[in-house]
Amino acid sequence: MRRILLALSAALFLAAGPAAARETLTIGVSQYPSTLNPMIDAMLAKSYVLAATQRQLTVEGHDWETVCQLCVKLPSLEDGDAETFPSKTEEGEPVTGVRKTYEIREDAFWADGTPVTTDDVLFAWEMGRNPETGVDTLKAYQDVLDIQVHGPKRFTIVDRKLDYRYHSMGDFAVMPAHLDRPAFAEPKEYRNRTLYQTDPTNPGLWNGPYRVAEVQVGSQIVLARNEFWKGTPPAFDRVVIRAIENTSALEANLLSGSIDMIAGESGLAIDQAIAFEKRHGETYTVLYQPGLIYEHLDVMLSNPILGELKVRQALLHAVDREAINNRLFAGKQPVATGSVNPLDWTYTTEGVPTYPYDPDRAAALLEEAGWTPGPGGIRVNGQGQKLSISLMTTAGNRTRELVQQVLADYWKRVGVETVIRNEPPRVFFGETVSKRRFSGLAMFAWLSAPEHLPRTTLHSESIPTEANNWGGQNYTGYASEEMDRLIEAIEVELDREERGALWADLQRLYATDLPVLPLYFRADSYILPKWLEGVRPTGHKYTTTNWIEDWRVAE
Repeated sequence: MRRILLALSAALFLAAGPAAARETLTIGVSQYPSTLNPMIDAMLAKSYVLAATQRQLTVEGHDWETVCQLCVKLPSLEDGDAETFPSKTEEGEPVTGVRKTYEIREDAFWADGTPVTTDDVLFAWEMGRNPETGVDTLKAYQDVLDIQVHGPKRFTIVDRKLDYRYHSMGDFAVMPAHLDRPAFAEPKEYRNRTLYQTDPTNPGLWNGPYRVAEVQVGSQIVLARNEFWKGTPPAFDRVVIRAIENTSALEANLLSGSIDMIAGESGLAIDQAIAFEKRHGETYTVLYQPGLIYEHLDVMLSNPILGELKVRQALLHAVDREAINNRLFAGKQPVATGSVNPLDWTYTTEGVPTYPYDPDRAAALLEEAGWTPGPGGIRVNGQGQKLSISLMTTAGNRTRELVQQVLADYWKRVGVETVIRNEPPRVFFGETVSKRRFSGLAMFAWLSAPEHLPRTTLHSESIPTEANNWGGQNYTGYASEEMDRLIEAIEVELDREERGALWADLQRLYATDLPVLPLYFRADSYILPKWLEGVRPTGHKYTTTNWIEDWRVAE
């Protein structure tokens, strides 16, 4: 039945032919955002929407270098719009601080006609540094000692520490102070009261080429032109971003013409795209983009079973990750030794522990950890407890669900029982992972910027708790004084060679402690209609929609 349905859908689509006029672009994605607030929760589907509607001061461009979006120029020590000063860490240790001056573009407006000003920068800083708000990048906001305002468009950031990314504003948001400030009256309740949650179609929340015009929660988000956008006019009057969380259904909707394209950032996995291209390559353009996308298993380290290092080592040795890459992904998704991608200049293999496929070694490690063969081939400990582990991921993602089954099969061979329980992405990311409610392993991907410092994912200060309103992304609960030291040392080391040595130490520690079980580095696959031009993948966390105004219908 399924084959017949797909064939019929394809025939209907081809019969319809290209539209005479294309006023609407409909994009299929595999996840629906848990929130649209730029400062709450980290989810790729949200980033994809926000890049079209909510521009940042700076981003990383296609050449992996920092570029301005809302700013006029990047500050630099050489040009004099950045300068250093003696500073101190929170613990009183001497460091070098930096003052850096930015100017907001004169033509930057919210979609209600209100100019983007320094008030919006100050409001974001006020929210971000308050520990009750629950932002993931709390430390970055708290390291801003002051913001000196020189006018409605010009300001100076006074940073506690000069770091190797000083000219970038990173994830520092610009928030609509003229609208959303009342929702911040009670910071702990802000994530529920923000207009991005209660009134997301309010034009004044958006400053990109598009604004959010319609929201069907869990289903789709409709974007309309921002009439106050002064940059390159976007080609489409409307952009519909439709969430179809079953990737097989996502493909079927493309072939039926219900959607025009599938986003590479949140769409088909590489194996599905390869199969799709073989069948429909004459009708669609398929782009493959290797990138800084790290598929992995977050480990709940407070679980006594997984808190034992030998068990984590055994789980990796028990799985033939090379075979998964070759058989499922046609060799396009290399096995990861850690979180740093080989495409990043900081990557090293020197002295980094690896865990090749070795089921005998896996069995021996489990024996050493006190798990011996029990009834039905599942290991038990001295108290008769079964070696049973929960494995969760995003429901409807066909490839991840297939990988789950493969992992469970490998682990069963060495005596580990796997209990699979999946959830819709907005629940999985918005509640289960972000609030550390998973009990075993959580499979998902991190998408990073070039030379991205893992403060929010590995530093002990970034463990989400109820006390910090679930801010931070260290979902495993990993707490290592040495990892904290390395992160802090990398941050302030300006010498590239010295910084590279610190990065190597970090990678060795990560692979030794295994707070996370590495799987592979993903490649994104973009399924585009032949008539669409200008979609340019970056290979890092800043999505193609950051340049959506450059997308065009081919002549």
